[in-house]
Amino acid sequence: MVSERINSIKKALPKGVRLVAVSKYHPASLIREAYDGGQRIFGESHVQELVGKYEELPKDIEWHFIGHLQTNKVKYIAPFVSLIHAVDSDHLLREIDKQAVRCGRTISVLMQVHVAQEETKFGFTPDELLAYMEGGTWQQYKNVNICGLMCMATNTDDEAQIASEFEQAKRLFEQIKDRVLPQSGGGKEAWKECSWGMSHDYPIAVQHGSTLVRIGSLIFGDRIYV
Repeated sequence: MVSERINSIKKALPKGVRLVAVSKYHPASLIREAYDGGQRIFGESHVQELVGKYEELPKDIEWHFIGHLQTNKVKYIAPFVSLIHAVDSDHLLREIDKQAVRCGRTISVLMQVHVAQEETKFGFTPDELLAYMEGGTWQQYKNVNICGLMCMATNTDDEAQIASEFEQAKRLFEQIKDRVLPQSGGGKEAWKECSWGMSHDYPIAVQHGSTLVRIGSLIFGDRIYV
């Protein structure tokens, strides 16, 4: 059932858009079912849960950390994580670089931009992120690979608002790619990922440049809390 849902979603995605199966709060048995059906990219947002699943499941899984990441937890996932989606400060980026050095790795990351109308969401504002990238501090971190942007739209039924927020993120992505990175002398080749779109809004996201959609409930169903 899980594999059928995944295959249905993948068939609907445009070429070049990858599916991150958001497996947080769901058991390893469901991840294994998805894995046996061919899915390899899974997203988790709690460090302890991710570490446990990493230890239990096949090692060719590409684990993405998609939640808010505390700096003191980076060391636990640094040895194996494939992509960290939500870098929301220079402080966190510096810690990821530090732990990547310790592990002898280069860790790929996305910068989180806050475009939603909800204050509870994390991330740089578009102006803050543009200024940060122009400032060039990130260039001193040699063991992180900044690949693009991540955002979340406002949790609303207003599709026009959702589209507007994704488009704002896409414009920022292109602005950094075309204006900032050529001046910095590096990073443009890696700058290719736009992570936006979840179960309720991913069709809108792919119309506005998303290359990674993070889908959980449409695949695994809603988690029942007891």
